[in-house]
Amino acid sequence: MDLSLPRLRMLRELHRRGTITAAATALHYTASAVSQQLAQLERDVGTRLFERRGRRVRLTDLGVLLAEHAEEILASVERATQALEEAGESVAARLTAGVWASVASGLLPDALTALARSHPGIEVRTRELAPEETAAAVRDGALDLSFVIDYSNYPMTWDRSLHREVVAVERLYAAVPAGAVPMASVTLAELAEHPWIVSPARSHFGHAIRLACQSAGFAPRIDHEVEEQATAMAMVAAGLGVTVVSDLGLALRPPGVDVVALGDALTRTVSLAYRTNSARRPALLLVVDAVRTSAAEKGLAADTALPAPTTEPDTEQVPPARAALEEPGERLELR
Repeated sequence: MDLSLPRLRMLRELHRRGTITAAATALHYTASAVSQQLAQLERDVGTRLFERRGRRVRLTDLGVLLAEHAEEILASVERATQALEEAGESVAARLTAGVWASVASGLLPDALTALARSHPGIEVRTRELAPEETAAAVRDGALDLSFVIDYSNYPMTWDRSLHREVVAVERLYAAVPAGAVPMASVTLAELAEHPWIVSPARSHFGHAIRLACQSAGFAPRIDHEVEEQATAMAMVAAGLGVTVVSDLGLALRPPGVDVVALGDALTRTVSLAYRTNSARRPALLLVVDAVRTSAAEKGLAADTALPAPTTEPDTEQVPPARAALEEPGERLELR
């Protein structure tokens, strides 16, 4: 019997999440690709792992049994990888990190260049995700580590299976059309009459800004919702409104935008998150140190204190052992 680790990982995610589509989303594959690989896993083991009931697919008892063993197998592989790194004379590893635009452009280039000089055996690959998605991708094994953020007025909920290391603290500023605000500093309340350009409310950034405006006594008139700071500032340069930008986002500022200090003293903490059972991986810790050094060189050195979560950490419900895959039309290519 030849058990493929990627296929076992897909089976584990299917068992955890209950649908092929949800498993595919967590692993950043298409549902069709996951379906094909799971069908191949069934052929590899030579026994039925799935059963079809109309449009639904369920794990058989043997499918559940293999999924439970997959958890142990994948955890053992991670422990073996860590042990080999610790025992080696030089550190060699390939890591995948979750990033978003401002950290990818503002922190990583210098950090990875320095790391390549001091530890050429460490290869870091990156995957751009929304900041709200990166921690879950680490927890689920799709990433080895990821950048995560907390806002001073909106700490994120936290998963206790993950550890995080603070690497930077960014200040937040008002970004306004050139000449629109002649003062050296401004409060959010003084910008209340302007149109706003803000991230969607579902994002940590967008929600934090809305909360800050609410605390300042007004609801912003949001004319434009955009995801990236660079896009928001391009719209500011065109005179379409005002926005809030972070230290790392300033590197993306176009001409025609004035950056004004905020009297409201908003900050955000940038951390690197990784699984607690990876806490002794030398390669991972070297990446953390390289990013922290890069941040310090940019004047963003961080205190190790973290904002306290306002709610209990997120815990994902594991689907029942034989939960149905309930998405209409979802098919596992059983042969």
